[in-house]
Amino acid sequence: MRRSMKTRETLETHVKVDLELDGSGKSSVNTGLGFLDHMLESVARHGLLDLEVEARGDLEVDDHHTVEDVALTLGEALREALGDRSGIRRMAHAMVPMDDALATVALDLSGRPYTVLELEFDDAVIGDVKSQNIGHFIESLAVSAGMNIHASVRGRNDHHKAEALFKALALAIRDAVRVEHGEIPSTKGKL
Repeated sequence: MRRSMKTRETLETHVKVDLELDGSGKSSVNTGLGFLDHMLESVARHGLLDLEVEARGDLEVDDHHTVEDVALTLGEALREALGDRSGIRRMAHAMVPMDDALATVALDLSGRPYTVLELEFDDAVIGDVKSQNIGHFIESLAVSAGMNIHASVRGRNDHHKAEALFKALALAIRDAVRVEHGEIPSTKGKL
């Protein structure tokens, strides 16, 4: 089983993540941020990941610490669940339309974190999450998972843009973690 349970405790947040890569899309998510919960449930469903997230954060300050620490903990769980990454496809991409929005995500589970983001939101807040923290979630996830992510989104409705982005992320992860062979997917022989 490619599964990991990770906990992150700071003075600002307490986060628990239980992730199974070979799941069926089941989720139980409670971060205190309804919009973030919705995005993570979408990642689980479309990524066919079984995902449980429980988070308590200093939401009286704002959403930043909770968004960041959930992403860091999820990335750590993804990294651990992948093990030495033997046999995975490793690189994948997805394009997802959602009404007026179109999101593209390309990623590489290389162990080397890097992000290139082309995300523009018109509103300062989407639901209860600051729109600037959508990109910060992707960056934090990339760092802790050891993942290279290129993501872009365009459209008119910020909710649609964010949701298309998370669905594209889910589909790309689903494809990249797929086991295709028994080798380390690198000419170096190590990731």
